[in-house]
Amino acid sequence: MVIMEVSLMSGFILAPRSRMLLERRIIIKKIEVKADVVYIYLEKLNDESQTFILQLEQVIQMKNLKPAIIKIYDYYQPGGLQIPSYTLAGS
Repeated sequence: MVIMEVSLMSGFILAPRSRMLLERRIIIKKIEVKADVVYIYLEKLNDESQTFILQLEQVIQMKNLKPAIIKIYDYYQPGGLQIPSYTLAGS
């Protein structure tokens, strides 16, 4: 199992409709939302390209937004998977 950990930018939440759409995907086993982080549990990764679209809602107006970080790692060996982290900038 693989976890995709998406840190949300301050003032944003995962839109409920976005969660419903993600949960319909066969590769996704479970989604957890804790405070400002979304954890997406994937059945597995392979060499096939995957695209995930998360729709966010801004609930608090913030200035000087810091980039969000996405980490991907193996559930059973968090330090073993060599996939780089990604940073998303606010618009």
